[in-house]
Amino acid sequence: MDVARFINSPVGRLVPLRGTDGRIGMPYDHVAFMPDPLTDEPVLSGATWRAVSRAAHALGRLHQAARQIPVPALLGRPTLRREAQSTSALEGTFAPLEDVLAAELIDESARSAELHEVLNYVATADAAFGWVNEGRRVTVGLLCELQSLLVSDTLADNLHAGRVRDMPVAIGSKGDSIVDARFVPAPPGPELEAGLQDLVDWVNSSTTSNRDPIVAAALGHYQFECLHPFNDGNGRLGRLLIVLQLLQDGVLTDSLLSVSPWFEARRAEYQDGLAKVSAVGDWDGWVSFFAAGLRASATDTAQRVHSLLDVQADYLGRLRAAGTIGIARDVAESLIGYPFVTVSAIAQRTGKTFQAANNAVRKLVELGILRERTGRTQWRLFEAKDVVAVLTAPVAQEESW
Repeated sequence: MDVARFINSPVGRLVPLRGTDGRIGMPYDHVAFMPDPLTDEPVLSGATWRAVSRAAHALGRLHQAARQIPVPALLGRPTLRREAQSTSALEGTFAPLEDVLAAELIDESARSAELHEVLNYVATADAAFGWVNEGRRVTVGLLCELQSLLVSDTLADNLHAGRVRDMPVAIGSKGDSIVDARFVPAPPGPELEAGLQDLVDWVNSSTTSNRDPIVAAALGHYQFECLHPFNDGNGRLGRLLIVLQLLQDGVLTDSLLSVSPWFEARRAEYQDGLAKVSAVGDWDGWVSFFAAGLRASATDTAQRVHSLLDVQADYLGRLRAAGTIGIARDVAESLIGYPFVTVSAIAQRTGKTFQAANNAVRKLVELGILRERTGRTQWRLFEAKDVVAVLTAPVAQEESW
């Protein structure tokens, strides 16, 4: 880590870090960065406050879009899977979005390690959203439980899983030593544990403070990433915390927001923005960038919601024109949430016979709503290609943020 860059930081301090690097067996005598506890809102420029206002309006439009959905959970399913795929890709774990969307139809033995990790995020986020939707506050215990779920049955599933780390970590190591890392987060020990508790208390004090929730989410995300409290999964948990804060503060009522695709497309700017806060206290630049990301993400998600509802209406219109009702209509209505289906899965989900489900699928294929992907006569997988096209379309690139 470039010590000179962080030595005069106005938002934290360098602390000694000594030990032996287990990767190469060499001792080191270096430093780590310990952020100061968060306090009130930082001083921000008028331009940044305008960016925050635009983000708030975009989140409001997403809320309005969500209210048009009779069953919000139906669209929450593919939205969460988009987020899971993208937030994992930001950490170097890639699984095709089509595989993530069809994961429940893929035999567990045939799933890649990458797909398993992405699905872990889905389970983790589901648990987190359930916790907050029950009106419970974020706690250190919750974060530890989420981290344990995130790394379940992966290489990081060891004695350290579900615990605040007791060893140093390095971010962006360019060589073989911790000294060469781009950034060395807070050292393990009582200070790290106290820092995480301070962050949780700060997040939960939103109801008694007068903080802007978007600015608060930007600050909370920075602080979590700077502390890096776990051995693995900090990036994914930190981005999940963004949505949890917005839900807890009442900015979102449904977990439809997917933030990681925008940040993934701007990985270098995202990392630099976080680093500049630590180095020179550039809250203004970070909050402006973060607000632009929320605005673009909310706008993108709202547009996809509208597009999926249009696809759903088109499917139902085709069925009406063909005089088709019953199970085929039920299946067509659910395709915006379940764009990959099998006959067996439909029979199980609807409680109908295999033959009834098969007849429904045959009709949906005839109407061009479903298409078969495998070319097999058995164990066939069907895809609602119009739905998949909406979900897999890249995030619209703005000229600037």
